[in-house]
Amino acid sequence: MLVQFEDSAKRYLIAPFGIEVGSVIIATEKTKPKLGNRIKMENIPTGTEVYDIEMEPKSKNRLVRSAGCSAILLASAEGEGKRGNYIQVRMPSGEVRLIHKDCYASIGKVSNINHSNVKIGKAGRSRWMGIRPTVRGKAQNPVDHPHGGGEGGNSIGLKYPKTPWGKPALGKITRRNKRTRRFIVKRRYEK
Repeated sequence: MLVQFEDSAKRYLIAPFGIEVGSVIIATEKTKPKLGNRIKMENIPTGTEVYDIEMEPKSKNRLVRSAGCSAILLASAEGEGKRGNYIQVRMPSGEVRLIHKDCYASIGKVSNINHSNVKIGKAGRSRWMGIRPTVRGKAQNPVDHPHGGGEGGNSIGLKYPKTPWGKPALGKITRRNKRTRRFIVKRRYEK
């Protein structure tokens, strides 16, 4: 959405679902939690849907920005010291994460909810979007891909799927960021 500020400057921001032309949006530390308003996490009530979240105070907005997504504020982290400065947030993936209470977030859900339901329909439309054709690994020769070769309609022929470079794929955990691991309360694939 195109937003005009009080000083007549204009800037594009991520639009929340349900906002209308002419709506007033407020971005301060503490204000009413209304659709589109940007508030500090500590001033947002529990159970509110938020999007466009900062990972660290005064940093870029990095979390929950794709079409139709929203995160839910669960609770303030209990306890003294550093742990008490964080708020638990359930991400769209199901992961529960700690985010500092001084970070800002926007109230609501990202617009364009039907984005994932769009059918491309034909190869030409995919090309218009800049997506080039891809050949399945199974249809290639063994020298070109680990899944290639074999007689007839055989499957992969290996114990597990691999990338064209021989690295494990489909289900292999690739997260290597140890620095932010301490902020994850519950992983997305835990039951």
